[in-house]
Amino acid sequence: MRVVFLTHNYPRWPGDLSGAFLGLLAAALVRRGIEVRVVAPSDEGRAGEEQVNGVTVRRVRYSSAGGETIAYRGNMQRALRRPGGLKALAGLWRALRREARREMEAGADLVHAHWWVPAGLAAPSSAPTVVTVHGTDAGLLRHSRVARALARPVFERARVVTAVSRELAGWVQSGVGRFIPPAHVHPMPVDTSGYPWSSGGGGAVVVARLSQQKRVSLAVETIAFLASCGHDLPLTIVGDGPERAALERLADRLGISPFVHFAGAVPPAEVAGFLAHADVMLFPAQGEGFGLAAAEALMAGVPVVACWDGGGVLDVVPESGAGRLTLPAPEAMSDAILDLLNDADHRALTRLVGESWRARLAPDHVAEICEGWYREALGA
Repeated sequence: MRVVFLTHNYPRWPGDLSGAFLGLLAAALVRRGIEVRVVAPSDEGRAGEEQVNGVTVRRVRYSSAGGETIAYRGNMQRALRRPGGLKALAGLWRALRREARREMEAGADLVHAHWWVPAGLAAPSSAPTVVTVHGTDAGLLRHSRVARALARPVFERARVVTAVSRELAGWVQSGVGRFIPPAHVHPMPVDTSGYPWSSGGGGAVVVARLSQQKRVSLAVETIAFLASCGHDLPLTIVGDGPERAALERLADRLGISPFVHFAGAVPPAEVAGFLAHADVMLFPAQGEGFGLAAAEALMAGVPVVACWDGGGVLDVVPESGAGRLTLPAPEAMSDAILDLLNDADHRALTRLVGESWRARLAPDHVAEICEGWYREALGA
């Protein structure tokens, strides 16, 4: 079987964050005897073909070198809101479709489009197609009438549509009317080979981009509320973003700057080091597509406190044992943290849940599930 990964996001070098999980999945599919060829955009003029872990990766030009800035940088939604960006996005769509057609003519069996936009839009209409929504693309269906109109034909002609969480599956059904059954809902793979089990002692941790949607301010306010009740719990914030300065001012205004450490953005391989000493992860974000950071915490043996309006993270965090779900308020989160940490069995229960997630997100296991989707799409 020959599968074409069509995507705007695929690792450009070893350790690259962009689409890292797709690199894991492609390599695992190759280990199962499936030939994988990746069609992805070039990056500022860097195009061509290369072999990576048995996978053929072809990067295609879609604009001038200076104009190739949509992919790999999280600029897709921003591009949809400006005329110049729309032109570049159209160029990206044409380039991906042209190369996908060539792959099908050369003998590929099907296209696996990762993100409905632009890959799903670019998939040749005659090709058997699996479309996977990963988060931001499904979010467009909630807020944009234009996106829903563009997406509807993509989802209608796809033979199999999958999502990485039940939350995203619901967004797709509400937005374009395509039902995604439970068998087609599964997260993408994670390499946990470098994850030690947490020894604790380091306090609370947040791993997130510092944006309003991640609601990290709620974590800071929770630490302040705990301190006001006589519970000094250090907080390490791993990540960066537009809200960092405001969060630093908030910690200073609440008088808890000594308890809050801003670690900044770190490579994925270093996140495990922060988790290795964490007592609890705070996950205050709302409307998440999946909540990968919470799954990574559990896979390191770190329990998680999340909020009921967290979206896809509710697929990850249990209500008891290895986690708590609570209202998005400092008082409620504080109660949940104390209840969790005072549970004598929480560490053992978290490891059990973490082992389950390690098995579920193992690249070879996810590849096996994807192969089943491919055979379904081909009617095999």
